[in-house]
Amino acid sequence: MRVLVLGAGVIGITSAWYLARAGFQVTVVDRQPAPARETSFANAGQISPGYASPWAAPGVPLKAVKWLLQRHAPLAVRFGGDPQQYLWMLQMLRNCTAARYARNKQRMVRLAEYSRDCLDALRAETGIVYEGRQLGTTQVFRKQAQLDAAERDVDVLRRFGVPFELLDRAGLMRAEPALGQTGELLLGGLRLPNDQTGDCHLFTARLAALAERAGVEFRYEQQIERLEVAGGHIRGVWINRRLEQAERYLLALGSYTPLLLKPLGVGLPIYPLKGYSLTIPIIDEARAPRSTVLDETYKIALTRFDRRIRVGGMAEIAGYDLSLNPRRRATLEMVCNQLFGGAGALEQGEFWTGLRPATPDGTPVVGATPWPELYINSGHGTLGWTMACGSARLIADLLQGRSPDIDPEGLDMSRYPRLSRAHRSPATPRLE
Repeated sequence: MRVLVLGAGVIGITSAWYLARAGFQVTVVDRQPAPARETSFANAGQISPGYASPWAAPGVPLKAVKWLLQRHAPLAVRFGGDPQQYLWMLQMLRNCTAARYARNKQRMVRLAEYSRDCLDALRAETGIVYEGRQLGTTQVFRKQAQLDAAERDVDVLRRFGVPFELLDRAGLMRAEPALGQTGELLLGGLRLPNDQTGDCHLFTARLAALAERAGVEFRYEQQIERLEVAGGHIRGVWINRRLEQAERYLLALGSYTPLLLKPLGVGLPIYPLKGYSLTIPIIDEARAPRSTVLDETYKIALTRFDRRIRVGGMAEIAGYDLSLNPRRRATLEMVCNQLFGGAGALEQGEFWTGLRPATPDGTPVVGATPWPELYINSGHGTLGWTMACGSARLIADLLQGRSPDIDPEGLDMSRYPRLSRAHRSPATPRLE
């Protein structure tokens, strides 16, 4: 059976890998000249199942109002004329109740923990190298309220058997000795020893090479135009003005996934959350992090690669704009200086931005659609690297008709009741 995978980011490439391993004939199509050239190119580098949490959380609406007035806020909104932006934000606010937050976090942690195990197995099988480390991650708190919230949050970790340590200031210094230079700035932290780090772009590129050797076909610099629908079935995909056909189709287009579905009458609630990163060379090993340190106040992660530090984070709701905002660079540099001052050459930092495909409830959309030939693997938000292998393995199991190793409850688009009975048009309108 032939599967056409649309998208060559970490989600598309891992999907292609597991599908090929399951015996499918796989073709990957992407508009870029190589894999992982968009959202997967320079993300924060953390693989953090235990920190898998939705942005939609109790207290966030009030925090968001305050953040709009702050220079170094973790969340920023640039209001425009896009109705989808307002609809998505309204849906996100509806998910900020304690009950919905708990439900969504449980779903996210379930998938993320499974994904980390799948990555471990893949690494053991292939020997793939991507500047990865298995040294855990440490979330640092500047305020007592953050410590108190963490003590409540660990109930979910206990439920899933995720090891954790609540740290005082001395414990922070033992976990990350370079934090000793912060003085009284930090009160404590939460450490998850089973979390990992790694260069997502490097991983994706090398896995693509392995997949190609395993028989996966790659077609780059291809413009994906629209889906062809007739009689309630997907009949093909228009690519470079030609109709390409397969038995199954997988949408792994990140923030652009909804644009392909919209002409079919499906308003999939995935919207871009613009993130930023700064990659800097290390100049003082003693001042650098050992693994990933996550600053809870600014929602910024500082991740150690071999000879580089990746500083990444923030969420800017600004549509599909990819311009680089110098104010965001200033925030990244400020946090890096405060926590690991002197560790890297900030003036040599490579500044980057990407669009994270976010759902209003935080959980990705992984699974079937109302069209029997069409599947989706998208909407992972800030956790695409964390959830990639597990989501891809789940998709491969579903396409095989095999019972997955993980409970898929709440992961596909059926959790959005208005979408599960999508309009099936006999003719396909064109994308403008």
